Amino acid sequence: MKPVMALVGRPNVGKSTLFNRLTKSRDAIVADFAGLTRDRHYGNATQGRYEFIVIDTGGFEPSAESGIYKEMAKQTQQAVAEADVVVFVVDSREGVTGQDHDIANYLRRLGKPTLLAANKAEGMLEGPQLAEFYELGLGEVHGVSAAHGQGIRSMVEAAFEPLNIPEDADSAEEQQTGIVKLAVAGRPNVGKSTLINAWLGEERLVAFDLPGTTRDAISVPFERNGQKFELIDTAGLRRKGKVFEAIEKFSVVKTLQAIESANVVLLLLDATQGVTDQDAHIAGYILESGRAVVLALNKWDAIDEYNRELVRRQIEQRLPFLKFAELHFISATKRQGIGPLWGSITQAYKSAFAKMTTPVLTRLVQDAVQFQSPKRSGMFRPKLRYAHQGGMNPPVVVVHGNSLEHVTDAYKRFLEGRVRKEFNLVGTPMRIEMRTSKNPYTDKDD
Repeated sequence: MKPVMALVGRPNVGKSTLFNRLTKSRDAIVADFAGLTRDRHYGNATQGRYEFIVIDTGGFEPSAESGIYKEMAKQTQQAVAEADVVVFVVDSREGVTGQDHDIANYLRRLGKPTLLAANKAEGMLEGPQLAEFYELGLGEVHGVSAAHGQGIRSMVEAAFEPLNIPEDADSAEEQQTGIVKLAVAGRPNVGKSTLINAWLGEERLVAFDLPGTTRDAISVPFERNGQKFELIDTAGLRRKGKVFEAIEKFSVVKTLQAIESANVVLLLLDATQGVTDQDAHIAGYILESGRAVVLALNKWDAIDEYNRELVRRQIEQRLPFLKFAELHFISATKRQGIGPLWGSITQAYKSAFAKMTTPVLTRLVQDAVQFQSPKRSGMFRPKLRYAHQGGMNPPVVVVHGNSLEHVTDAYKRFLEGRVRKEFNLVGTPMRIEMRTSKNPYTDKDD
């Protein structure tokens, strides 16, 4: 599973800027005044050989007793609980403050791997100006500039190197063992544990709810009609000892890691609450990860026909990017509609690992071009010549030809539809990649 890095520090030291630099995005709001980030933000990051999840937190005041700062402190404590390594961000221009000492004392008591990053250190990475931060007692000080990208890669390597994280070299083909890795994902209280226990016919997850950390993925193996499954539990965060007393049960990190580890994700929605922003974010992450997905609306028996129609429209409007996924209406408590889920899960798995031969794909592309040619772009009309499979889980179709950079997204969707129909791909996203052949005469002199 991907390791997790949490960014903590007092307000306005540049944590969100560092988050955006690591994730190469602008998902976290950045502004030059204190206390802007109050909730946790999650993103995927890649630096060197490390792929990891990074959490951005609000300004941290460990001693806050009330108000918004107490709530922000809870958010930060949750992030620290979920993390494998903590990056304590300080402001190199303002120097050490009393609040920095409070945070350092808190982190030292936890004993979690912690790295000290002095931000806004452009021009002083090699100078003596950072020496005062050694008094925080957290070891080496790493000077970085989140705004300019200086020192970021070496900071990440220093953070993860002591953890001895193994490189995941398994390809999608190697991961296909015949055992379907299934994650049940969704917001808190949508009925994940109830559904799982209904499937298993016993209170199985209660027995597995042992102390551990967020990296201890809990897997429940079982078999149905000769098909072996491995259920990856996302039901909640297990507290380690009595360190965190007010930790919410829902762990975003566990959900993201479970999605990454799974072949198929069952996204469970609450029919009584409709499709929320959090549902849409989880669905977007599933799509981004390329995982096969099945949608299930739980508590369907608890709403009337009018609200059922409203929920159907919400799904069409808020989750249009999951049109390829099959939708089921269930009641986990009454065990209604949960049996047919297995057919969709198995079909989604088979579709994710479908093998598509080059002759068939090439014929599909050529037939598609005869039916409808791609639009001309200026002097160029894209010419699609042949295609082959470029990967599984999700299926990837690579098309070769000339001027393919001008192929529109609409035409890619047209090709995707024909491939889906030919190979009966249901429940899995797929990707169409265009590769233009290089002209051998472009680099030659006249």
